[in-house]
Amino acid sequence: MLRNAKNLKSCAISLLACTGMLFSANSLANPYQPYEGETLVVNFPAHPHYDAVMKVLPEFEKQTGIKVEVDQLQYLAMRQKQTLELTKKKGDYDLIAYVVFSKADYVSAVQIEPLARFFMNPKLSDPNYDADDLIDGYVQNIGVAGGKKGYLPGPTGALFGIPFGSETSVLGYRKDIFDKHGLKVPETYEELLETTCKIQELEPGMVGLATRGKSGHQISHAYLLHLAPLGGRIFDDEWNPTINSPEGIKAAEALKRILECGPEGGTSFGLSEAKNAFLQGKAAMYLDTTIVAGEVNDPEKSKIVGKVGWAKHPVGVRRASQTGGFGLAIPKNAQNKEAAFLLMQWLTSKEADKMIALAGGNPSRFSTHKDPDVVAKFPQMEIFGEALKDADPDWRPIIPVWGQINTELGTNLSKAMTGEITIKEALDRTNNTAKSIMEKAGYYTYQ
Repeated sequence: MLRNAKNLKSCAISLLACTGMLFSANSLANPYQPYEGETLVVNFPAHPHYDAVMKVLPEFEKQTGIKVEVDQLQYLAMRQKQTLELTKKKGDYDLIAYVVFSKADYVSAVQIEPLARFFMNPKLSDPNYDADDLIDGYVQNIGVAGGKKGYLPGPTGALFGIPFGSETSVLGYRKDIFDKHGLKVPETYEELLETTCKIQELEPGMVGLATRGKSGHQISHAYLLHLAPLGGRIFDDEWNPTINSPEGIKAAEALKRILECGPEGGTSFGLSEAKNAFLQGKAAMYLDTTIVAGEVNDPEKSKIVGKVGWAKHPVGVRRASQTGGFGLAIPKNAQNKEAAFLLMQWLTSKEADKMIALAGGNPSRFSTHKDPDVVAKFPQMEIFGEALKDADPDWRPIIPVWGQINTELGTNLSKAMTGEITIKEALDRTNNTAKSIMEKAGYYTYQ
């Protein structure tokens, strides 16, 4: 509209010609006009980021004339609903949020749209979108399929989703406790493990680091947090499992030490329990998703308001923080795909990303993490932006059979953490089962 105003100010021709210019310019400058009055139905999770999104959606409706109805569900219920909806001939959803686990399933089943044709359409694609500003580790992790390993970028890769609500692992620590005892904020794994077990000696009634330890995907998540920084991978480049490698054993040993020096009953902790142990002042450190930051300074949820500092995920042999959070995709059976793309593009634009961040959401752009207004309100965003540069898109494999392997990993790790079997036995068992699963799934067809 500003460009149109400049043209009109310089218009020194007839009123009729100026009127024609106004009509032409406005029609070109408003990509939303053909979709005005349409109603989009979107599926979002019940999650702090999407609670923030709900606060800015009215601005999209105001700017575009497109109505948005949101079906917001708890994550598991959302996943179940999508499983049903995406198999219909005509679906009810025009835009969905999904976690990275779902990417392989949805792409393999041809249930979400490749996005190239939308970005190629000059009537839809905003030339000022600046995709280079999106957090690249998340574009790779959430959005790309068909490249290296089938789920990473490469010459054969294609884009199926856009990151929306990027999370990574960071170290939260009690500034007051560290200052009191003259402790250095851990930068390496050696320092992390040493400090974790020192805390309970220095500060009675407090333990070192709160972590997930519950059998199943919770404990496997905790293990994977340490595996990538300590140099390990689940597979080598030929899909041979390497879970029981020296690096894998070292990651499991690190987890066991953290649990031993952590809260009582830690082997039954999921994300909520680990997070709450930190929020209630029972643990001096927290190493997991950035999502906890929204609760740290909420006096209704936290006893540590104003006492927390943030640091990057400690380095082992490399920097490698987790990639988590959600992405946006357009279902194959959506009824209003072009309008859905416009909503996706708007929500992940620089302007909307900033609005959502100021409302308490997780930015998906590097520039938002450095924005003066955002940093003034949420100082941790600056360090989170630095941590996101280390986000590892391959910290866990995004393949259809990962769920089976992850379940086996979580079960065996739990037995190792409680002393039922040794760490080596747990990882050997998982490695053998993973090999069988991969063979059955056809991953060695060309070997």
